[in-house]
Amino acid sequence: MRLGPDQRRPVRTAWVAACAAAVLAGSLGPVVPAMADADIGTVADAAAGVAVATSDVADVATSAAPPSSAAPPSSAAPPASAAPPSDAAPATYTNPVSAGVTDTFPDPAVIRGKDGAWYAYGTQNPVFNSQGEPGERILPILRSTDLVTWEYAGEVIQSDDVPATWRDNSRAWAPDIRYVDGEYLLTYGLSTGGLAVATAPTPTGPWTHRDELLVPSAPIDGCPTGNIDQALFTDDDGTLYLYWGSYDVLCVSELTPGAGELTGPVTQVAQGRRAEGAYVVRHDDLYYLMYSDAGCCEGAFSGYTVKVGRSDSPVGPFVDDDGTDLMAESSKGGYVLTSNGDGYAGPGHHSLITDLAGQDWMAYHAIPEADPDFPPVDTRNGVLNLSKRPLMIDRLDWIDGWPVVNAGAGPSSGPQRAPVTSGPVNSTFADGSLAGWRVGGDVVVGQEPDTGPYAALDGATLTSRDRAGGDLRAQADLRVADDDGAVGLALGTGAGRVTAWVDRAAGELRLETGRGPKVQRAATPLPDSFPYGDWNVVTLDREARSGAYTATVSADNLKEPLGSVGLTVRGAAGRVPVGVTARGAAGADNVSLVPAARPVTERVPDPQPGALLPEHSDEFDGDVVPGTGAARTGANDTSADTTSANGTGWTWVRGPAAGVRLDGGALTWPTQNAELYQGTNTASVLTRDAPTGDYLVETKLTLDGVGVNRQAGLVLYADDDQFVKLVHSQLGLLRKPGSVSQTVEFTKEAARTTSNPPSAAYSAPMFGPAPGETTWLRLAVHRDAANAEYEVRMASSTDGETWRWGGVWTLPDDQPLRTGLVAMNTAGATATFDYVRTYALP
Repeated sequence: MRLGPDQRRPVRTAWVAACAAAVLAGSLGPVVPAMADADIGTVADAAAGVAVATSDVADVATSAAPPSSAAPPSSAAPPASAAPPSDAAPATYTNPVSAGVTDTFPDPAVIRGKDGAWYAYGTQNPVFNSQGEPGERILPILRSTDLVTWEYAGEVIQSDDVPATWRDNSRAWAPDIRYVDGEYLLTYGLSTGGLAVATAPTPTGPWTHRDELLVPSAPIDGCPTGNIDQALFTDDDGTLYLYWGSYDVLCVSELTPGAGELTGPVTQVAQGRRAEGAYVVRHDDLYYLMYSDAGCCEGAFSGYTVKVGRSDSPVGPFVDDDGTDLMAESSKGGYVLTSNGDGYAGPGHHSLITDLAGQDWMAYHAIPEADPDFPPVDTRNGVLNLSKRPLMIDRLDWIDGWPVVNAGAGPSSGPQRAPVTSGPVNSTFADGSLAGWRVGGDVVVGQEPDTGPYAALDGATLTSRDRAGGDLRAQADLRVADDDGAVGLALGTGAGRVTAWVDRAAGELRLETGRGPKVQRAATPLPDSFPYGDWNVVTLDREARSGAYTATVSADNLKEPLGSVGLTVRGAAGRVPVGVTARGAAGADNVSLVPAARPVTERVPDPQPGALLPEHSDEFDGDVVPGTGAARTGANDTSADTTSANGTGWTWVRGPAAGVRLDGGALTWPTQNAELYQGTNTASVLTRDAPTGDYLVETKLTLDGVGVNRQAGLVLYADDDQFVKLVHSQLGLLRKPGSVSQTVEFTKEAARTTSNPPSAAYSAPMFGPAPGETTWLRLAVHRDAANAEYEVRMASSTDGETWRWGGVWTLPDDQPLRTGLVAMNTAGATATFDYVRTYALP
């Protein structure tokens, strides 16, 4: 649903209503900074602060600015030096955050540069099509100082100067960006296959392109996949890994230092229909492989979804939240981000960033359903029909050990609290001075092309004049110049000062406080290859009530720490400054101190069934096969043969199906050699009237036999060209001949309104968790009268009690829907439906 400026009208399903309420309460925006009692007095005071903040949100415009009518920007990249940070970062944002800057920005990869600004890199696309620019920009770059307001910053590759590794029809897809060995290392896939590498001294270039592909276009031994959609990850022992793959296998291999080449074994870590876009992070000592699943890039019919598995090793095995191995021949659970019916289809292909408060954010693309498609675009690979995929950001929560966007609410469509990108202290030294700092010893402001101005210390200290209290996060880019030197990020002063030392002489990350016999220390070794002389991000968190301090160090703060250490200190709740201290020569930049994010710990509620509606349900315990009897013309599809039986409530479209029968209180139905697909509509559909209000329909299904292209399950049916279908299906994997993947598949067919004339289109699918020998299926239906559409959300279960709720398809509300069943594709299996139960949705 596309809610208007009337503060996102609450809808009637329990799930969507809860999401809307959460937005109005502020809990779906960035989390409220946590504070100690000394700063806020009581929890009630903090809640009152939330209420004040949300009243401000109400006045924010809910529609993004239209694209500028000015000429597209030049391809020349601006200098990387950042402007001074604003004292008043935006309080809110509205997706898509690229609106008014570019028409599209697919597959975004985001990093914070050493100049203090954030940079986003996207797939080759027609980013200025609306301004009359033909063709595409190759790996476009955006820049922001607050993650909300973006500006165009050039491209990685100019169209008249592509690397020699390209073919004539190659296009650049899905970049990944890291800070490795003191430079920005960008990898990307070629549409013709193969992974390429470019490096630069600043986030905007100049870019040096490797003479050879990192991975060739052809599949390599041990990894039967498309060689695109890559991402790097550095483990805490310094080992650099490459993850890659698309349709249908994801692989990992170690890389030589500097991402020179693959080394060691290649390991398959995930497989599934259309799996791609692997991205690995480390959180609480576990490795999380997030990836995009199902159908990308089909406009409003895109089923893209972000999912996750976790492991105690970077090479797996990874399992989803049901314990299913990501290498199992089945669909997978582990939903991180799904469509929610709020105007955007196919959210996916993401990267992660962390704001200054320690809150994680997902950057991703999604397709606006109201304006999903470009006109035909002239590209290096001919004239293509492309989807608009603008840049979105949303909060990523960690709940019960699993990541999920907006506590499970999905993509945001109204004003949200913005990422924290400024605070009591936020110094990039951009004005060339040390204003706001107390200086002890030899400190000067240096200058470099990448960082711009920075603080150069030699056996000296910097201490902020401003302080903050409560739960805190301090952060800085630090480097150690001397072989026997060290540099530390500190909170507090005097004997109570707690310092996170990056100690080159000791080879460790160390937390330290106190003096003499009262000194407290905790340390962890850093890898032998740790780049002390390069800029590294150090974070120092304080939990005021417990006195717990946690320090991390990484190259780029992309959730791949090279070291992490904790220490508990008594009496640590006061207001403190942030500081930097150096033993020998060292550098510091982008020093910040802000109230720490307060984690969200509960998911938004999922739909729950209300009262059973017997007149719309069937336990299949009668004597008459549903729908058998005299023929009549169907109300929903006048072109199809329909039959109905008195008293059963069911109607057949092209039926009854051969072999269907009642057996032991269940409906048994052999799968048909028949289809329900665009112009091929030969399958039987068993339907009955649906309730007039919002409702939930459920069935219990067993599909026996093992073979490719067999399916059975629920359907919401208007006619042969307008329906939603949730089934247990048996599918083959694209690059593994003979495989049979047991899959929960969620699809729709409807008119593609952007085609001329509108014609029936079949969606790229969504996939649910792995089905069981018996699988329970649910469809929750909300009639959105304001937007004249039905919103249909899927769920599945393997025990009838624990439900995994997935994404939403929408259908036009131009004719009534009927609930129904199908069993089709190819013969050879038998579907057994234990019941169909329909409930009111409260």
